Amino acid sequence: MRKALVLCVLLASFSVFAQTDKRISTLDFVQVQNDNYSETVYYYQNNWNVLREWAIEENYIHSYEFVRTKYSEEQPYHFILITTYANKAQFDKREENFEILIKRKGGSRLKNDIQPKDFRKLLNGHREAKHGFDVE
Repeated sequence: MRKALVLCVLLASFSVFAQTDKRISTLDFVQVQNDNYSETVYYYQNNWNVLREWAIEENYIHSYEFVRTKYSEEQPYHFILITTYANKAQFDKREENFEILIKRKGGSRLKNDIQPKDFRKLLNGHREAKHGFDVE
């Protein structure tokens, strides 16, 4: 009886890990402009972050992450913004879903009169990063 239980648990565990990972992420690399670090952080905390919290509540995304990096010539960005979608269906509806949330929010919150184009620059991002070791 005990061996059968252990075997069932092992098989169940294996099947979870054997499943194909359907998640898709977008990654945006952000460079702070004109030493406006605090404006950039404020902007993402009060806009990007809020929208993603709502997106999780609405089941529009799987997860998100705001990553700080050390700026260098080899890595000329300060932040990496990661938004992960549970599957292709969520990913394909991302623009439509975020439009709904942006309308609900009613505009961007800024720390002062400095506009986003003056405090941040979006470098080349990756739009459809897939998770797992699956080979297509």
